[in-house]
Amino acid sequence: MTRSPSDHSLADLADLVAEQFSDYRHSEEFNELSLVIDNSDRERSTLIDHIDREQAAELADRVEAFLRDHGAHTQRERDDDSDIRVLATFE
Repeated sequence: MTRSPSDHSLADLADLVAEQFSDYRHSEEFNELSLVIDNSDRERSTLIDHIDREQAAELADRVEAFLRDHGAHTQRERDDDSDIRVLATFE
């Protein structure tokens, strides 16, 4: 499958997030930080950083700052204090 340039950049960004926040990602266990690239909008793909843990806001702040430092535009969705998604896109 061929990826568009923005998809490639989001994939690279997802790799960077996974590396930077590896303490919150576990191969055989529950992940406090999950990463998904949503390609449903062909015009603009989105990297979804899903944080599911107690006091998620602190980690969400750190992830959001990291994404912005790497040139992404971010938006936050919150279901409750322990369930936050940070959405990242490139223009």
